[in-house]
Amino acid sequence: MKQIATFTGWGEMSSVLSSSVQDLTTGAFTVLDQFSILAASGPDAAVFLHGQLTNNIEKLAAEKAQFAGLCSIKGRLLATFLVWRAAKHNDESNAETIQLMLSRDLQAAIQKRLSMFILRSKVKLNDVGADNVLIGLTGNAVRLLAPLFPNLPELAHSKVESEAGTLIRLSDAPIAVSPVSTETIATAHCARYLWIAPHAVFNAQLTTLSTGLTAIKPAVWDWLEIRAGEPRITEATQDKFVPQMVNFEVIGGVDFHKGCYPGQEIVARSQYRGTIKRRMMLAHTDKAQPGTEVFHSTDPQQPCGMVVNAAPAPGGGVDCLVELKLAALDQEAASTIHVETSAGSVLTLLTQPYALPAIA
Repeated sequence: MKQIATFTGWGEMSSVLSSSVQDLTTGAFTVLDQFSILAASGPDAAVFLHGQLTNNIEKLAAEKAQFAGLCSIKGRLLATFLVWRAAKHNDESNAETIQLMLSRDLQAAIQKRLSMFILRSKVKLNDVGADNVLIGLTGNAVRLLAPLFPNLPELAHSKVESEAGTLIRLSDAPIAVSPVSTETIATAHCARYLWIAPHAVFNAQLTTLSTGLTAIKPAVWDWLEIRAGEPRITEATQDKFVPQMVNFEVIGGVDFHKGCYPGQEIVARSQYRGTIKRRMMLAHTDKAQPGTEVFHSTDPQQPCGMVVNAAPAPGGGVDCLVELKLAALDQEAASTIHVETSAGSVLTLLTQPYALPAIA
């Protein structure tokens, strides 16, 4: 793969609401080395995954992508995926390929776990992350790909394919959000696209991308993912959260009518018996790492939540997704939430990118 000259980081940006936002909304790209792709191939691919994941895979349309999770028998997420059907190259074959994008640090373990349940199903699991390049595109960057695809995806989670690969539009990320304690300011929404491209195609287009767009680091993509309120389970947060704790059903990652899968009974019970007592919030702090516990000043001995994801923020510090007890959000205004210890960095809650049913 050709080397890409990348923008070195948010710290060099003079303003969150000027050059940084302008670069992202005008158009930027990055290679997403933090992800990998598992491919489930064979006549039983959809049926097999349907019985393992939290979402309805059998009814997944060819022109769509969706979130799904793999849970333990206790209903805790072991991985989160973006899932789509690959285009069939032979219309006469009943075999199909379904691709699952997940955090790279989980790929080997998740492939091994899923393989344990294949049994007599006619399906094979393969790591195909090295077969293509995963590229994240922001703002108007997608215009440069118009000659490569018959049309461009317009709606969130819509998908198009061609010989140039697969192009998926993700949900927009609000990138100018005020603290909840202050008057709301105007929010800029940044479009996001995922391009899964063959190496030869990407290399052929690299000069065009580098000339017409700002090259950013993968961490900036992580920040956009956080701003969109999309949790990504990594090794640090495996087996920690029931899907609703990280708003996974809110972003379309759970189908409560699809039938059984590992942990389904616990996930359903949480939904229908009103036992959701934790939710994921968007926040800002000085420093945080995924898997780090957080503590409330009114009860400093017991953790009240955990950091799900974190990434450097444009103005310094980090923005993060934090799973919290709902009770911790109802405390008096003078109370505070701290990262790692009761004396750690203070969390400042930001406006959520979407409504939460439990606290709306």
